[in-house]
Amino acid sequence: MPEAVVGAGKSVSAALSDATVALTTAGCDTPRLDAELLLSYVLGVGRERLVIDAFAELDAFELERYGAVVARREAREPVAYILGRKAFRRIVVSVDRRVLIPRPETELLVDVALSLDRGARVADVGTGSGAVARSNAAELGLDVEFVRADLLDGVPGPFDAVLANLPYVAEGSGMPPEIEFYEPPLALFGGPDGMDPVRRLLEMVEGVPLVALEVGLAEAVASLVEHAGFPSVQILRDLAGHERVVVGRR
Repeated sequence: MPEAVVGAGKSVSAALSDATVALTTAGCDTPRLDAELLLSYVLGVGRERLVIDAFAELDAFELERYGAVVARREAREPVAYILGRKAFRRIVVSVDRRVLIPRPETELLVDVALSLDRGARVADVGTGSGAVARSNAAELGLDVEFVRADLLDGVPGPFDAVLANLPYVAEGSGMPPEIEFYEPPLALFGGPDGMDPVRRLLEMVEGVPLVALEVGLAEAVASLVEHAGFPSVQILRDLAGHERVVVGRR
């Protein structure tokens, strides 16, 4: 437990400052934001209360809990796993170490799905841990069917579209500690060049009018999609300007 955030009679402001210093030293990218999210979690309040109650004192139990979660973040455990949840678009989903943490760039796949006609039959391949997915679907009131399968093998069609955020990191690639030590390797690594799952999936989409894939090497995947029989291939850029989603239509 980091000594910096433990001590009787410490104010909200002081606890946040000490945690921010500790997380900065640990190499976290967003130390102040992380410190605020963790203290909000411990206190069960919104982040705005940390400003309003900046000079309120934390009791010994709150300081102990805060020290424990800050220590986990100092070890570079992702905030989402510590909190057990992650905001994505306009919803909040439950996450744990069995699943990849949702990222903003995946919203591009959602945009593609929203462009489909209402009632379209869509297969989301590579959803992740069935237990977590089912829990989130129930919590959000979603009318979806879950199938445990190897990609589309054995999944009953036909489909109007197939969307997938498959593993696309090349084996041996260097990763930040948050990813390397905490996120599930099965959801990250896609073979020597990162494209093995995509190759396999594209062998299974015969007759599907649209396929959309979140990828790492967009140009290479676009070529694979074209050779899979999709005459119209589009590459979409994420908010950071990276080529992130390949869409094939026929």
